[in-house]
Amino acid sequence: MGQVTEVFLPVDRATEKPRGFAFVEFGDAAAVATAIEKFDGTELNGRNLRVSEARDRAPRPPGGGFMEDGPPAMDFGRRPAKPKGSRRGLRGRKRGF
Repeated sequence: MGQVTEVFLPVDRATEKPRGFAFVEFGDAAAVATAIEKFDGTELNGRNLRVSEARDRAPRPPGGGFMEDGPPAMDFGRRPAKPKGSRRGLRGRKRGF
């Protein structure tokens, strides 16, 4: 097989544990094909490996994808909403019993 030039193992932000996949860079294209042929479908610690060539991520829709139609339209004809809280703008006091 060929020379491995770089390995990137992504980790989960919350748990800081590996996410279950890795990116391996080789020095030449022939080594990539050999590694895919050799390791794809083999078993490691009771799990089948899936080895393939990396693909670019699909483009994401604009607006963050939080709504089907995109972000809500800006309405400049209305006054801004009042802040939440009591009507006098005072915070309620804690009462001990």
